[in-house]
Amino acid sequence: MSSSRHSHEDLKTTTATTFDHDPEVATPRGPTSSSDNDGESFDNVPKANRRLGTLSATMLIANRMIGTGIFATPASIVGGVGSIGLALFMWVFGAIIAGAGLAVYLEWATALPRSGGEKNYLEYAYRKPLYLITCVYAIYAALLGWPSGNSVYTGEMLLNAAGTEVTRWNQRAIGVGVVTFALIVHGVLPKWGLRLQNILGVFKIVVLLFIICTGFAALAGHVPGGKPDNFKDAFSGTKTDANSFINAMYNVIWSFIGYSNAFYAMSEIQNPIKIVKRAAPLAMILVTILYLLTNVAFFAAVPKDTILNSNRLLAAEFFGIMFGARANQAISVLIALSAIGNVLAVLFSQGRINQELGREGVLPWSKFWASNKPFNSPLAGLALQWAVTLIIILAPPGGDAYSFLLNLISYPLNIFNALISLGLLVIYIRQRLDQHYPSSNPDSTTQQWSPPVRASLPITLFFFLANIFLIVVPLVPPSPGNEPYEAIPYWLHAVVSFGLLALGGVYWVLWARVSPRLGKYKLVRIVEVGSDGLSRNVFKKRKLE
Repeated sequence: MSSSRHSHEDLKTTTATTFDHDPEVATPRGPTSSSDNDGESFDNVPKANRRLGTLSATMLIANRMIGTGIFATPASIVGGVGSIGLALFMWVFGAIIAGAGLAVYLEWATALPRSGGEKNYLEYAYRKPLYLITCVYAIYAALLGWPSGNSVYTGEMLLNAAGTEVTRWNQRAIGVGVVTFALIVHGVLPKWGLRLQNILGVFKIVVLLFIICTGFAALAGHVPGGKPDNFKDAFSGTKTDANSFINAMYNVIWSFIGYSNAFYAMSEIQNPIKIVKRAAPLAMILVTILYLLTNVAFFAAVPKDTILNSNRLLAAEFFGIMFGARANQAISVLIALSAIGNVLAVLFSQGRINQELGREGVLPWSKFWASNKPFNSPLAGLALQWAVTLIIILAPPGGDAYSFLLNLISYPLNIFNALISLGLLVIYIRQRLDQHYPSSNPDSTTQQWSPPVRASLPITLFFFLANIFLIVVPLVPPSPGNEPYEAIPYWLHAVVSFGLLALGGVYWVLWARVSPRLGKYKLVRIVEVGSDGLSRNVFKKRKLE
């Protein structure tokens, strides 16, 4: 490895590959194996960057999973399936799907313990054409603002708590303040950002435990106005409408999204393999238990008719029954703080994804996005997600347009989850074939694949099929009254999502194929290590003879 002097920083460079070489040469280093101890050597980042321990990793996942859904979604689930008993079973089934997803992500994360999450897994599984899948994923990750929904919802809850009328612009103004606050604490004060994130994560758990304890009191009969009989005939009213059942299942699964959040920051976790093997299952089990018991608490106090017919949040009905009308302001504040914790967790992880895309070299101005300067945090990557989120918060009108954008943000994740589980299935199948028909290539990727955690083929197949379900459901005509929009087609966000990913393919064609051919050059990948200690890819144009 040779070194060269640059005007702004010292860089170590090494030529890795060109686009006319075998794509396998250009992939990241091979996976870790079950004999690897910690995974820190996989991505050689400065030791000072690894500041996440078990608590931070656990809260990073729990904060992302526990947003605002648990306070409202249980009512829609009961409305979808028609009975309290089946609604509880739906939450159990949703937890099983989420657990399968966690197992798949854990296998990938312990095999490739570097920040970036799905980006790394997709690059390993889909190597040809070179960098095509990276460009497709980059369009999704860089151009969609995940924190927007909960940022705006924070504004609505705070205005409700203050007794102020909620308008389109005052709640969005608060949303802008929330995501800007998240940018400052994570980008300028990264240590304090982590501390605040952990505090809010613990706070959410305490709030749910309080609701659960209150629910136990309700189960014992201490309900002002009388205890409802929701559990006496728990399956009465169960619907046989398949469409309603499917929509309810869809909402339950989305309530568990976030179990992969720590894997986007693997390069910042101390002993990443050891810690995520402990923190990820801990967070998943904890959130599942809290979700189930919170549902039981709600159903123990709120009559079924109120659950089905009220326009208010189920949590608000629960607090109103147990503590009186004045408790509505308190629950609004609690939900707002929960939403802020979710925004912090989402911006934290999405900023790391943008930084990793910069380190990969596929984004314009990649050096800027890849930097950890000046506060030893991915400020540029965080700022990119912040800017996109501001556009989504401020630009669209209310109603269908805003709902469409929120659905457009979430839907492509199903596609990438299906792709990474399919990639793992291919590895499993090839390994089984290699046992019967040994490969002539001892360095094949399937023979190298022996990560510290194995999801197993049945679990991976189950998760793959679950995501196919999530991809297909929005394309099925909804039952009357369950339409996602008032004036635009129900399938629009799904179709536009595929078009958005196709745009990433167009970008790749222009960047990697058309421009080099017209300009008579080929792209040469150089690996640079900057003074901030982070390696990154830089693509140089080499003129053809």
